[in-house]
Amino acid sequence: MTGTISSKISIKTNPDDWETTQKILVVLAHPDDPEFFCGATIAKWIASGHHISYCLLTCGDKGTKNLKMTSEELCQIRQKEQLAAANVLGVKNIRFLGYQDGYLVPDLNLRRDVTRVIRQEKPDILVTCDPTTLFIGDDRVNHPDHRAAGQAVIDAVFPAARDHLFFIELWRDEKLEPHSVREVWISGSLQPNTFIDVTDYWQIKIKALCEHKSQIGDPDEFIKKMNSRIAEGSTQDSPRYIEKYRRIILG
Repeated sequence: MTGTISSKISIKTNPDDWETTQKILVVLAHPDDPEFFCGATIAKWIASGHHISYCLLTCGDKGTKNLKMTSEELCQIRQKEQLAAANVLGVKNIRFLGYQDGYLVPDLNLRRDVTRVIRQEKPDILVTCDPTTLFIGDDRVNHPDHRAAGQAVIDAVFPAARDHLFFIELWRDEKLEPHSVREVWISGSLQPNTFIDVTDYWQIKIKALCEHKSQIGDPDEFIKKMNSRIAEGSTQDSPRYIEKYRRIILG
C-alpha cells in the first residue's frame, strides 16, 4: 500500500459542515497551543455537536521569565491552566505525553507515541500545526516544537497509523488496530486553503486563553491585542474573525 498525502484545494462557504458527528483529535506541542491555534474553531465544532480530544506533546515547562520558577513547578501550572482553558471551550478529554518543552524532535519515539494515540482515539479529523512554517511574518520565528510536532503528527497519520506493520508492537502487543484519518487540518500554515469564520466564537476563545495566566502577560492588554486581529475587509466597528488551515482530505 503506497501513496502520498495530497490536498484538494476547494474553499467552501461552510467547509466544516459535515453531515454526521465527527471525532476530532487535536495534537499540538504545548499547553495553550489549541486555544491559540484554533480555539474559536474548537468552540464552533463543540457547539455543532462534534467530539473533541486534545493530545499535548510537551509539558510547556520552559516558557517563563520568572527566574525563580522550576520546570517542575511550571509544568504543574501549565497543565492546570490547560485543563481550565479546555473546560471553557467544553473539551473534557485531554492527555499530556510529557515530553520536555523546547526539546521536541520528530524522531521515531515521538512518531510511535502519536501513532498510538491515533489508534486509541480513532479520529475522523486530526488537527495539528505546519512543520514547514519557520518564520511568521517579519517579526517572529516559529517555535521549534511547533515544527517538530507537525512533522511527527503528519508522519504518524500517514502511513504509520494506517498500516499495521508500522510499529508492529502496537498491533501485536497492545492490540491497537490500524486507523485511517480522513482529514488533516493544519493550523499555522502559510499556504491555507480553508477559512473558518469564527466571529461568533472569538470571545470564548479569548476567555479560554485568559486561563493561561502564566503566558499572556497583562490580561487587559492581551484582550485588546486579540480583539485587534480582525479579518481583512472588516472593521473594529463591525469585526469579523477568521481561523485559517491547510486542509488535507485523505479519503
